[in-house]
Amino acid sequence: MKEFLRRYVRNRAAVAGIVILLAVIVMALIAPLLFPDSPWDMVAEPFLAPGQDHAYTLGTDMMGRDLAAGIFHGARVSLVIGLVATAVALLLGVTIGAVAGYYGGWVDNALMRLTEIFQTIPAFMFAIVLVAVFQPSVTTIVLAIGVVSWPPVARLTRGEFLSLRSREFVQACVAMGMGDARIIVLHCLPNALAPIIVTGSLMVATAILTEAGLAFLGLGDPNVMSWGTIIGAGREVLRSAWYVTTLPGIAILLTVLALNLVGEGFNDALNPKLRNR
Repeated sequence: MKEFLRRYVRNRAAVAGIVILLAVIVMALIAPLLFPDSPWDMVAEPFLAPGQDHAYTLGTDMMGRDLAAGIFHGARVSLVIGLVATAVALLLGVTIGAVAGYYGGWVDNALMRLTEIFQTIPAFMFAIVLVAVFQPSVTTIVLAIGVVSWPPVARLTRGEFLSLRSREFVQACVAMGMGDARIIVLHCLPNALAPIIVTGSLMVATAILTEAGLAFLGLGDPNVMSWGTIIGAGREVLRSAWYVTTLPGIAILLTVLALNLVGEGFNDALNPKLRNR
């Protein structure tokens, strides 16, 4: 663990990513304290520019809603959707990839053909169809993003398990009579976690962008405030009130940038080729 932290801290960009990400997490945690009322409440006159009224630092939108409240509460929604959707994708992808890579043969062929079918469908278009069919809500958005995001994880996990199943320690476990499930979970999976963790950290950023895109198209949950919802509502007044879309857009930009920097830091710290440097 100390060696991992030492390698991670050496990457200044990755440290900057952690700082930005922690700031976004703090925003999400303190949102109910700073803005106890609903971010949907109309609290002032519309189109107050940032700094025009000290009570509403970031201004108001076309409905007179506080943009600061929307951005802080939106951080909670975007982060939760990104994390849970990534967890769903990892659960599906790791399970399918582990079974395919460990057993090989017809099981591998069948599962990889299934994976290829999903990969031939444009992910964002597939997510739009799923959300539109099952009605927009946080649950359907999370499931839709998870369903369209698992194929790359499955292929990555399969490749790792294909190389691990012929290793001596796996053959020793088989000779000792261990069950397949125990070998997969307790012996193979821990040795394949490094690239999966890196991929998962990057997938959170992709999930946040996908949710923002869905909300921008009007397919977000109408009962919650997210950054994409704010941007989608402000696109009609982009020329007259640029800040309505720009401020949540900056929040998305910084969060996605931070997650990518964190992912690169994990990759540098966990990459076996870099351990002897």
